[in-house]
Amino acid sequence: MDDKQLKKRQLLSAQVDLSKFSAADFVKATDDEKRQQDVMGESTTFFKDGMRRLKKNPLAMGSIIVLLAIILIILIAPLFCPYSYSQIITVDGVRDKGAANLAPFQWSKLESEYMEKTGESLFPHIFGTDSLSRDYFIRVVYGTRVSLSVGIVAALMVLLIGMVYGSVSGFFGGRVDMIMMRIVDIIYSLPDMLIIILLSVVLKEVLAERIKGTALAALGPNMISMFIVFGLLYWVTMARLIRGQVLSIKNNEYVLAARCIGTPNRRILTRHILPNCLSVIIITTALQVPSAIFTESYLSFLGLGVSAPLTSLGSLANDARSAMQSYPHRLVIPAVTICLIVLTLNLIGDGLRDAFDSKLN
Repeated sequence: MDDKQLKKRQLLSAQVDLSKFSAADFVKATDDEKRQQDVMGESTTFFKDGMRRLKKNPLAMGSIIVLLAIILIILIAPLFCPYSYSQIITVDGVRDKGAANLAPFQWSKLESEYMEKTGESLFPHIFGTDSLSRDYFIRVVYGTRVSLSVGIVAALMVLLIGMVYGSVSGFFGGRVDMIMMRIVDIIYSLPDMLIIILLSVVLKEVLAERIKGTALAALGPNMISMFIVFGLLYWVTMARLIRGQVLSIKNNEYVLAARCIGTPNRRILTRHILPNCLSVIIITTALQVPSAIFTESYLSFLGLGVSAPLTSLGSLANDARSAMQSYPHRLVIPAVTICLIVLTLNLIGDGLRDAFDSKLN
């Protein structure tokens, strides 16, 4: 077939008749027009895509800023504050009995006389003092440290136990799944508060002897009992959620392909199934932190928390009950701190759910 036949437009053909056009009729595309044709989006990952959506949530981002500010304060404040959480205020080596129950930003009579005599300016009692002449600001700082630490440790324990248990139950299914889920149902029926109280009473003497002289002695048997209960009871919700995700994912084509080529079950779980449960893992872990903080504060308020002189926000609120009418700020400050931390963590958890849950996007 020669060039003339190629140039000739066939009947009912979509071929363009080039003889009707000149070189001036064809204009090169501009750079903007070329970019418009680039319909492919930027390469991204599940985590990056979720973080991009999270940054568009003003409530979640504001809560992150507030939480970071609280964490910075509790980390930096002890470096500047000359008091410790258990230190009774002394002036020139003498215990200052008049420093008890001071209002915020006040000094005792001995402290005022000492500053007039020496010309030295003492660090102010930002939140005043308690009934034992201890600086209340630094006790709130250490109490916030303890409460946040309990929440984070409890969330990590729940994540580890629940993820392993739920993934194994959902992956193997059948009789294994039935037995493991019946155990979960039994654990669900146990009253967690009653178990904590019973463990605190039963294990108090045993734990007190075993932890004496160790780093755990400062926490006391009550707090260790609380961690034991977290490890025994609080992981069941995480396990159920992970199991449901694994059941819906394990029959997908890529999992069947991995089985066909002889991939071990452990590798299928860790490389193919659990990464696709990341949204549920992130959301549930984030929401577990405020739940654990609230539980710790509630138990410390009942006197089942950390051992004195170490403190938490719940124990501070409990100590302030007796002087609530005379010194209401001692109850308001830890209560507001608990509410602020729990509120910010809940808003962050809601933001993470909106950002990483594919069903909502």
